Parts: sequence; structure tokens; C-alpha cells
Amino acid sequence: MKLLAFTFSVLLSVAGVIDNIATVNRLKKEAEQAYKTGDYSTAVLRYQTLVDSLNVQDDNIRLNLAHAFIQAGDTISAQRNYNGLVRSEDKLVKSVAYQQMGVILSDQQKYEESLATFKESLKADPGNEESRYNYELVKQLLKEQQEQEQNQEDQEQNQDKEQQDQEQEQDQQNQDQQQQDGEDGEQSENDQEGESQEQEQQQQGEDQDNPQDAEEQDAQEGEQQQEGEKSEDEQSASPISERLKEMNISEEKARMILEAMRNNEMQYIQQNRRRPEKPRDRSKPDW
Repeated sequence: MKLLAFTFSVLLSVAGVIDNIATVNRLKKEAEQAYKTGDYSTAVLRYQTLVDSLNVQDDNIRLNLAHAFIQAGDTISAQRNYNGLVRSEDKLVKSVAYQQMGVILSDQQKYEESLATFKESLKADPGNEESRYNYELVKQLLKEQQEQEQNQEDQEQNQDKEQQDQEQEQDQQNQDQQQQDGEDGEQSENDQEGESQEQEQQQQGEDQDNPQDAEEQDAQEGEQQQEGEKSEDEQSASPISERLKEMNISEEKARMILEAMRNNEMQYIQQNRRRPEKPRDRSKPDW
């Protein structure tokens, strides 16, 4: 009886294993079919059932799950599964996992990290020609990126230099304008002084052209001088009277002598005044 029970238990266990294998194979086929037809969401579900629910320990199934994730647009889940395979004992799986991680990093324009990842892929499988091609491609992209960054840096430096040159030029223009304004002000003052001198010269010329007016002006100045002298004589009358008494000269006689001296002085001034000579009219005879 016990033997019969044990036999029945073994049969059930074998049946369970057989059923489990059948389920795994069915899910694998469904996942592969869904991936080929582009139904990546279904492929993800089938592969996840195999890995998570049935706990299938197969690196190829996990690699296919990562492929399905990346095709479905879930890059983060794909990276997580690829990263879990870089320690695989299967060198081919390890090389492909590094290769796919390098592609993702390249799409993110992280070219230096991508190159390092492709190197690891080639170390795992030197015969991985796709990784080799991608390595050379990313190497060229990295060179172009560095040149572009250098050109941009040079352009920014040139722009800064041009801006500095423009500012210096503007400062120089402002200084030149201030200097020009100062020179214009000095020139204006010089012009005003020149005009004043011209007016004075013109007035002197008019005085020379009108000797009668000059004589009248001299007469007025003489009268003013006489009035001033009279005022001084009046102020010093007392001392002069005393000196005249000492010299036995009367005040009347002294006044006549002083008046005669003044008349002689006026005649001398008028005789020595230089009058402009009028040019001779050549159209008239000499006589």
C-alpha cells in the first residue's frame, strides 16, 4: 500500500515537471512570436512570466526580456536587465549585454561612457563585429563632439573679445568727443576774442578816418584834465599862495603863466598827432 502511494506521488511529481516544461516552452514560443510580429508588450509579459513567476534561470530569456523592454520604449527596465547580465558566465550573452548598454549610452550622447562599454563587449567576445563597428562609430562621434565644443568655446571667446573691442572703441569715441568739445569751446573763446580785437581795430580805424572826431575827443579830454587840475589847484590853494608870497609873484600873474604853459602843451599835442594821409587821386592833375 505504501509502495503504491509512493509510486502515485512520483507520477504526480513527474507529471508536474512535464507540465511545467510544457508551460515554459509554450510561453517561450508565444514571447518569440510576439517579438517577431512587433507585439513587444505581449513579448514583455510572456518573458516576465517566465523569469518572475516560473523563476526560469536562463540568461538568454532575460536577455530577450531586455530586448523586448527596449523595443517597447522602456529604456530604464532594459538597462536594469542588461546590467544584470554583464556578470553572466556566458561570454556571448555578456558581450551582447555590454553592446546594448553601449548603444543606449550612445543614444544619450554619452560617448565616452559608450566607448568604455563597447570595449568591455569586445573583451568578452572579440568576435563581436557589431560592437567593433559601433566602437569606431562612437569614437568618431566623440571626436566631432569635442571639436564642436572647442569651436563653441572659441566662438564664445571671440564674441567676448569683440564685445571688449567694441566697448574700448566706444570709450575712445567718447574721449575723442569730449576732447573735441573742449577744443570747440576754446576755439569759440578764441573767435570771440578775435571778434573783440577786430571791433577794437575797426573802432581805431574809424577814429583815424575821422580826425575831427578825434580832435573833439582830445579837446574833451583836455577840458576834463583842466577841470581836474583846477580842482587840485583849489585843494592846494593855500600852500601855493604862501609860496607865491615868498617869491613876490601875485596869484593873477602865476595863473597867466600857467595858462600860457597849458596852451603851448595843447598846441604841441595837436601838431604831433599823426593824421592819416589820403591817397592821391591819380585821375586829377598834380597841381
